[in-house]
Amino acid sequence: MITERQELRNIQRKNRPEKESRQDQYAHQAPQNTVSFHCLVYQLDNFLFLSDTIPMTKAKSLLPELSIFFPCYNEELNLSVTIEKALPIIKKITPHWEILIINDGSKDKTLEVAKKLVKKHGSRLKIINHPKNRGYGAAFKSGLYGSKYKWIVFTDADGQFNFQDIKKLIKKQKETEADLTIGYYLGRKVPFYRKWGSTIWQLAVFLLFGLRVKDIDCGFKLMKKEVVDNIPKLEAERGPFISSEFLIKAKKKGYKTVEIGVRHYERYAGSATGADLNVILAGLTDLLRLWKKLNFS
Repeated sequence: MITERQELRNIQRKNRPEKESRQDQYAHQAPQNTVSFHCLVYQLDNFLFLSDTIPMTKAKSLLPELSIFFPCYNEELNLSVTIEKALPIIKKITPHWEILIINDGSKDKTLEVAKKLVKKHGSRLKIINHPKNRGYGAAFKSGLYGSKYKWIVFTDADGQFNFQDIKKLIKKQKETEADLTIGYYLGRKVPFYRKWGSTIWQLAVFLLFGLRVKDIDCGFKLMKKEVVDNIPKLEAERGPFISSEFLIKAKKKGYKTVEIGVRHYERYAGSATGADLNVILAGLTDLLRLWKKLNFS
């Protein structure tokens, strides 16, 4: 016989809602603004899709295209460091670029180092090799006439310049609309006798050709390819006259030259050859030959 208490329990069981699943319990416990995992995945997929289809804003290039060349002679310990430091800077400056490594008959492993750099970084790096040493002028001309882009910059491969200073050259060019922007040393790190020699050389160039610049031979210059294509062909080979010849001929054609200071550092390894007696005599010969040609031809 069912007692009154048992009958009451049966009624309570019938009216009790079904037991909620653990998932439903969690759903009730979660705040209303909670986003499900599947929703997050969907939103992430949409974000990735949009990021692929909407073009990102690119930083404006400083130059549309640029050729860079590095004359080098016996720079096996400096060349790789110089190129590796320059590459990330170049890539931020322009989308279209090339690097020319001019090996002027080096007797050390400079050519081997250059080949490894080309293998590592690809076809934008090129080697122009002189089987025999011909001189700084010859290396300069190979780089200059081998460059293909509208803007050309050259600097030495010895690592004594900070390649970041190319931005200073570009800024100065844009401010002045110059055809050539040339560096001058901010504290040249060379022996005192080379500084004296440079001062005497610049005085001679000024007296014979009327060219007045702060530093003719600073190895950091930016120029338009138009200048290279329109001035008479450069002739100097062995001596240091090549830079002077280039600036003299550009001046005679009416091209505008401006200057900006660039940093200079101690040479890490190797030795410079600009103070060799044979190099100096070759430079004097080239200087007098051009003076005679311009004045008596």
